[in-house]
Amino acid sequence: MSLPPPPVRPDPNRVPTEQELREDLAAAYRLIAHFGMTDLVFTHLSVRLPGPGHRFLVNPYGLLFEEITASSLVAVDAEGEPLQETSWPVNPAGFVIHSAVHTGREDAACVMHTHTIAGMAVAAQEQGLLPLNQISIEFAGRVAVHEYEGIAADDNLSERQRLVRDLGSHNCMILRNHGLLTVGRTVAEAFYYMYYLEQSCRIQLAAQSGGKALTMPPPEVVERTRDQFGSGPTKGWLPWQALRRKLDRQQPDYKS
Repeated sequence: MSLPPPPVRPDPNRVPTEQELREDLAAAYRLIAHFGMTDLVFTHLSVRLPGPGHRFLVNPYGLLFEEITASSLVAVDAEGEPLQETSWPVNPAGFVIHSAVHTGREDAACVMHTHTIAGMAVAAQEQGLLPLNQISIEFAGRVAVHEYEGIAADDNLSERQRLVRDLGSHNCMILRNHGLLTVGRTVAEAFYYMYYLEQSCRIQLAAQSGGKALTMPPPEVVERTRDQFGSGPTKGWLPWQALRRKLDRQQPDYKS
């Protein structure tokens, strides 16, 4: 197989088109399925559409993540109500968390929420995510926590406010006794954080299952290492290009 041409770094000030966002979000759904981070037809990934007003793309309720395509994604308003004709329903209650974060954080163009075994297990641990590994250290002191209040209901305005308050300026949040949430300025950034937050949770469970005392670097090493991880508007962009190429080879229908 011949090597693809190296990707050209994007202009962070360029506004993506709706079709580009549809393809990116459909790719994210397929990749969440590929990496084993789904919960049947539940949980959502969403992205804000360009233009005036609050419009977002989200999955039609009832499709598996591996079935999502660019054209099947549904444009909804801030309450999760469809703004286009669709043969599949949308789950407004499932969009409550996304609505709160999108409207409360202007930079949260993409929001991802998962119910994985590893994520839910760490969300049930009192101490939360531990800096056990270089991957985990990127998140040290950078993961917000929202306490469990029951199933997020579409009429609970006060919890929406607490979700935004608890997230603050963080890009990652553990929903206690529930799951994981990440946000990003792009789909690529939100996916990067979700993938590595999930990996950190899996590492933690694997380390704990060994039955031996755990070691962690001293705080000054954790802080220095964490700061070595880069940030910026193209966070996650490079691995995202590689993942999109993988889908183009193996599941090209995601763009349809």
